[in-house]
Amino acid sequence: MFGRNKKVNSTRIETLVGKNTKISGNLSFTGGLHVEGEVEGSIQAGDEFSVLILSESGLVKGDVHVPNMILNGSVEGDVYASDHVELAPQARITGNVYYNLIEMSMGATLNGNLIHQEGGKPKLEHLVDPESSTEKESDGAKESAPVEEIKDAKEDDKTTSTRRNGKTTAAAGNS
Repeated sequence: MFGRNKKVNSTRIETLVGKNTKISGNLSFTGGLHVEGEVEGSIQAGDEFSVLILSESGLVKGDVHVPNMILNGSVEGDVYASDHVELAPQARITGNVYYNLIEMSMGATLNGNLIHQEGGKPKLEHLVDPESSTEKESDGAKESAPVEEIKDAKEDDKTTSTRRNGKTTAAAGNS
């Protein structure tokens, strides 16, 4: 309806985690996965057409990496959806959501950040801790500089710091 992506609805559910089932460990799947129970570990889709459906009673304690998902349960971890994510009214997420296209119903809650990723697979650059290293340019080439150097430079009154697109750069001025 209204040009909405139909491939999410057309995928067959091939795997079911029942309401009284608890899985401890990482779960990898292709096709459709419907979770009504609990998964303690990461969930990883095996192809670009896979769909995860998490029902109201479903719980995932770990990161979720899938192209398409419909969430109406709880996720305690980061969610990476390279194509489409739908947060239904009972959806509860404690973690960041990396998405290309998102649909959120009234009542869904998110304790984290919504981070848009342009089409295709989500960029994994965010996994680099910005506190442990940062990029700086020297002679036209980018190199990694330890944070300690920048923190020491910040103590100097002549240093300026700029933050763009989640990256911090520092430059010391000479006078």
